[in-house]
Amino acid sequence: MGITPDQHDELVRQLYSRYRGPLLSHVLRAVGGDHQRAEDIVQETLLRAWRNADKLAADQAGPWLYTVARNLVVSGYRRQSARVTEVPLPERHDVPMAGDEFDRVLQGWQIADAMRNLSADHRAVIVELFYRRRTVTEAATVLGVPAGTVKSRSFYALRALRDALAERGVTEP
Repeated sequence: MGITPDQHDELVRQLYSRYRGPLLSHVLRAVGGDHQRAEDIVQETLLRAWRNADKLAADQAGPWLYTVARNLVVSGYRRQSARVTEVPLPERHDVPMAGDEFDRVLQGWQIADAMRNLSADHRAVIVELFYRRRTVTEAATVLGVPAGTVKSRSFYALRALRDALAERGVTEP
């Protein structure tokens, strides 16, 4: 079932208004503070949302948008590391080495893998508190549970996440 052009435009406006800022903050951290690159990724993410507007609902599009943005970040790292430089670049100590970027991406994948092993409730609390940077009260409202439940779930979720990462050798036990 398609949507009218007016509904399509309104959805895109809602997505932009609601998600542009938080998405930009999230992507900015993922690309190491490169503001231009982060803007490009957010713009491409919202363009893809525009192309898929008939499949999205403004109040449920967040996970889809964050997944698209994450995939664009990872694809960018892959493209960047796959390029062959024809002229060697001078050594610079103020620029992070490619290995550092690779380690950061690899760590992100390991965290994502560990997150998949959490229960849906624990994962949702971690996403709201740490990825979307909501307060306990805001997370409780979004998740429809009491603030005390958010606190309890975050405690047990972080403990499970820490243990899972220690098993993988990412952190110390």
